[in-house]
Amino acid sequence: MNSAISAPISATLYSDPACPFGYSENPALRVIEWRYGQQIDWRLVLVGLSEDTSRYEAHGYTPLRQAHGNIRFRDQWGMPFGLVVKPRLAASTRACRAVIAARREQPGSEWAVFRALQLANFNTPTLLDDDDHLRQVLSGVDGVDAERLVALIDSPEVREEYERDKAETRTAAGSPTEFQGKAGNSDGQVRYTAPSVVFQRRGDGFKLEAGGMQTVEAYDVLIANLDPTLDRKSPPENVAELLAYFESGLTTAEVAALLVPNNGLPDMPGAEFKLLEAVADGRAERHPLGGDAVWTVPGGQRPPRLESEREQQAA
Repeated sequence: MNSAISAPISATLYSDPACPFGYSENPALRVIEWRYGQQIDWRLVLVGLSEDTSRYEAHGYTPLRQAHGNIRFRDQWGMPFGLVVKPRLAASTRACRAVIAARREQPGSEWAVFRALQLANFNTPTLLDDDDHLRQVLSGVDGVDAERLVALIDSPEVREEYERDKAETRTAAGSPTEFQGKAGNSDGQVRYTAPSVVFQRRGDGFKLEAGGMQTVEAYDVLIANLDPTLDRKSPPENVAELLAYFESGLTTAEVAALLVPNNGLPDMPGAEFKLLEAVADGRAERHPLGGDAVWTVPGGQRPPRLESEREQQAA
């Protein structure tokens, strides 16, 4: 996400790397990021969905059930989902604290770390509570020290900041998010679900909420009401322009959303045609992931993979 301290609007995204809804919302979030750029100052707050897996087990979740769910998310919203039946369930707390460690060590890097964990969690055998897995995923993120971040997961400072994020997330009682039935309550406190976005106008502090999954148009109308003087960028002329802007790459669903004019419907096949043309012209690279791909400029950052997955593919 782009960030600018002097931006006229701030936005707080409540999310968690283990949430398939938060992951599936990425196409809509990329559109808002493209349209408004540094006019919106983004802040990421980690929800902390699970400290352990007992709640999931009590509700009958299994690795197979999660894989089945991935099919539905993939088909409904289009982000890549690898149909990996993991060896066990995993909690998200350690991954959330790795993101916070990145935020503390190098402000701004938390976004790249968060995205890498999302892509890995939903497309590879990655277990978000396995430090070796976290280390492997983060080692592929440009500009961060994976060993350092994993070493900081249990530090008092990171733990305290994580608890502050969790406490902030659990302040949705009486909010528009709760009114719309989009709040959660998994531990006795009404919380913002992943993803929820709270937009705030800097001049007077006025806030508008978009709780839970929302359409691009829902975000856009809130921003328009907060500040109709902003510059609003149109869809790009070509996909290479998008890939140059989003340095960590884009999925096909994200590109399709970014190419759509107002109130249009994403055209996934059309986006793939244009992306493949860019590959043929040497303006893009395709990196397979979860039955789909991440597309980058030539030499761009590759999506995360585990050693075990690479070995399986080689075999």
